[in-house]
Amino acid sequence: MPPYPEDTRHDGLKLDSAKPGSRARPNCNMVRAGPMLEDVLKELAVAISKAHDALKRDLSKLRAGRAHPNLLDGIRVDYYGTLTPLAQMAHINVPEARLITVKPWDKTAMKPVEKALRESDLGLNPQSDGDLIRIPLPPLTEERRKEFVKIGRKYGEECKVSIRKARHDAIDMLDALDGDASADEIDRTKKKVEDTVQDGTKAVDTMISAKEKDILEV
Repeated sequence: MPPYPEDTRHDGLKLDSAKPGSRARPNCNMVRAGPMLEDVLKELAVAISKAHDALKRDLSKLRAGRAHPNLLDGIRVDYYGTLTPLAQMAHINVPEARLITVKPWDKTAMKPVEKALRESDLGLNPQSDGDLIRIPLPPLTEERRKEFVKIGRKYGEECKVSIRKARHDAIDMLDALDGDASADEIDRTKKKVEDTVQDGTKAVDTMISAKEKDILEV
């Protein structure tokens, strides 16, 4: 008995048995599988990108040796009952290496902004003169720096967990296409999944390494 039905070629193309000698016509299911395989890779890339964005937001909350506007990225101000990102309602500047200034565009928002800064988990001590809010950043102790490094690594591991979950989801989706796509196509796409995940993981290590260097810089 032949390994394939007589009207099917080994590459998944079907022969039109009603017309002897006719050309092979493609299996419609396998033709449609191409875009589906690409969709799996696109969804994986989006998931990894979102994981990276979340990591960047988390790392921005960790104080480094120098002042940086990104330190305040996570600050939300209760502005007329709506939690508003600070960057959308004030000018943030770094005039000195250890000083951040915040100037709300609406002076009536001065107190809510100062309150949000003071109550954040960044340990800030904002000082307002009624027009400008100054946030001095005292030098970090060695112990505090090491603590921030540990927290940064923890954020990195959480990001890698998200990436591994995205990989698992992608592999499951590819396995579900068995029968709609050829085994070779699925295997090739799985290889692309692994390469994408590897690149995404390396990017995490790069971000963590850069943040550690920033934190430990005296």
